Amino acid sequence: MLSKKGIILSRRKILQIMKRRGLESAYTRKKYRTKSGKCNETAIPNLLDRKFDGHTWLNAVVSDLTYVRVGQKWQYVCILLDLYNREIIGYSSGTRKDAQLVQAAFTKVNVNLSQIQMFHTDRGSEFDNALIDELLDVFGISRSLSLRGQPLDNAVAEATFKLIKNEFIYRRFFGSAEQLAWELADYVHWFNNFRIHSSLGYLSPVQFKQNTLSFLY
Repeated sequence: MLSKKGIILSRRKILQIMKRRGLESAYTRKKYRTKSGKCNETAIPNLLDRKFDGHTWLNAVVSDLTYVRVGQKWQYVCILLDLYNREIIGYSSGTRKDAQLVQAAFTKVNVNLSQIQMFHTDRGSEFDNALIDELLDVFGISRSLSLRGQPLDNAVAEATFKLIKNEFIYRRFFGSAEQLAWELADYVHWFNNFRIHSSLGYLSPVQFKQNTLSFLY
């Protein structure tokens, strides 16, 4: 962002300025742990196969959920992420970690769902169930599931939630479900339109999409 404004500074100089102003990075190294225990044994294959880059628009959408403290209770957030430009195309929040939460995220998608070609998730029951099966069948979306106990199979979704936790969840107190819902909508708007990503050449997801799709068409 400094470079775009014509300001050239070394990392060391930036670190010195941050230290003087009492600023610290909110980010840590990525960590993934192999999971064990009971797991969905369905035969649905891992079509994505850790191929996270080089996708066209809506070719592959990944999803995951996380929990959020709201008052004295837990609530959950679900996102749908387009691997093409790392844009959050759907999101939802609610009191239950279930298929209805995932379905609600799909209702936020502002394009025809039949344009999505693949939907990839882990093997949680909130993703692999009759309700989501019917939704995917209606719109002709292929399903892909991570292999058992392999969080790296859905690494981009997990890494995105790490950003969301550091930038959004851990920095706020949510007193009600309504507050979580509207602040989540505001964060998603910022994430898509203003947050730059190194994997996109330091463009926001919307900027990247506008540049590449306008070039193609």
